[in-house]
Amino acid sequence: MAARIALFGGSFNPPGLHHRLIAERLSSSFDQVRVIPCGPRPDKTSTNQIPPVYRAALADITFADLPGVEVDLFDLEQESFTRNHQLQTRFESEGQLWHVVGSDLVEHGATGQSLIHRTWEKGPQLWDTARFAVLTRPGHPLHPDDLPPHHELIEIDIPGSSTEIRERLGRSQSIQNLTTRRAQAYLERYGLYRSPIPSGWAQSTLSQHPFHLVVDPRNPKAHDLAAKLPPSVPIDQADFITSIGGDGAMLRSIREHWRQRLPFFGLNAGHLGFLMNAPDEVLDRPFPPEDVIFRQLPMLYLEFTREDGSRVTAHGFNDAWLERATSQSAWLEVLVNGVVRIPKLVSDGALVATAAGSTAYARSMGAAPLLADTPAWILVGSNVMEPATWRSALLSIDATVEMRTLDPDRRPLEAFVDGQSQGLVHSVKARISRAATAELAFCAHHDMAEKIAHIQFHGTNP
Repeated sequence: MAARIALFGGSFNPPGLHHRLIAERLSSSFDQVRVIPCGPRPDKTSTNQIPPVYRAALADITFADLPGVEVDLFDLEQESFTRNHQLQTRFESEGQLWHVVGSDLVEHGATGQSLIHRTWEKGPQLWDTARFAVLTRPGHPLHPDDLPPHHELIEIDIPGSSTEIRERLGRSQSIQNLTTRRAQAYLERYGLYRSPIPSGWAQSTLSQHPFHLVVDPRNPKAHDLAAKLPPSVPIDQADFITSIGGDGAMLRSIREHWRQRLPFFGLNAGHLGFLMNAPDEVLDRPFPPEDVIFRQLPMLYLEFTREDGSRVTAHGFNDAWLERATSQSAWLEVLVNGVVRIPKLVSDGALVATAAGSTAYARSMGAAPLLADTPAWILVGSNVMEPATWRSALLSIDATVEMRTLDPDRRPLEAFVDGQSQGLVHSVKARISRAATAELAFCAHHDMAEKIAHIQFHGTNP
């Protein structure tokens, strides 16, 4: 029997405790629940009130730990609004689909005047052919003739609204019991819905907060440091993740756990440890630390075209690059926002990096490191032969870069994301993600900004 999948779409702007309770109720009736936060909507300008990366994080925080519930970030990543008939097409091969709707959308269905008929694209067709999970309220019965031909009634009595949460935040009033505890902390940390431009960083505390420990298994020093920490908890009970190792260990932690939307606090047991905190500045104080700076750092969204023409996507925190896969130099065409900027780049390859990643491989290629909160990212060439005078470029935060081989047969390319091979590809299209971010925490007395300053003025990491 095909899996019964409930498609629970909405603005979730922000998601409240009432949304979570509805998802829990749906999960008891269906095999899977897909929570689908929409992108920009012409009929709801409030969806543009904060950048989509914050709405994506809040959706994961609110729903992702629920058994049988999956958050789909497609619309937020693509800045799109997928209509219900498009969702039907996208997911119909995965199981039996049920569109979750409120009872207000089906009223007057008997006369073909429901909101589904009148306002949905291809609404009449969906009414006749699709399945609907209709949420009803006690004491507000629907006339049987108003219901769609294929429906299931689910009675709920769960008060709450995103509008009320936004209004309370705008008036600096308490939202306790309107959102989950973690969502409330995240909303307050970055001042969401309180100012036109949310802050990308905040100063707060990790003291008295439980943490989940991730230790580099191949690093003996990391295990020695771990033994000095208080006991950790399972990740579903944690308020942040402590990663012990070098920058590579932190990148692995981010790659594996960024959808948990927990802050990462690193303890350096490696070499430079740019993403980490120095152990001697942490362990001589009570752990977890009292005074920390949280930085919401962007990630890359990458679309690779493989040799067979298929496309795959990936996210990266530091960088992504193409490099020659044989002894032949790479010949690349480089486009920025669809405009050819370098018709023929002859080099060992080329790399794009976030501001946080600008201190890593990009720096070794000659690019200047950026402050972590710089609204820009970097494109840099590796051992560039032509054009002879070009080395790197600074990109605006909304730019899209495309790099593709000019000679796929004789000059194949291998792709990497944060050091992980993606195999042979013909091209990559890269931009700053609209849905993926990683939140890093640093001791306030030695924040990432101080590490950048040390590099710029002393030439080495502290």
